[in-house]
Amino acid sequence: MAKCVATGKKTVFGNTVSHSHRRGNRKWKVNMKKVRINDNGVIKRVYVSTSALKSGLVQRV
Repeated sequence: MAKCVATGKKTVFGNTVSHSHRRGNRKWKVNMKKVRINDNGVIKRVYVSTSALKSGLVQRV
């Protein structure tokens, strides 16, 4: 999925480790929402993380 416009968060890759310490690939996805924002008088639809919405970094229109 796309990265957050406000915070720059994106998908992070790593390993899942079992009890026997075998490793496999996995990824952690960002909780994203597609919202309308006002960008200098222009209304845009962009992907924003829910943490950015909750903290007030981005205001919905």
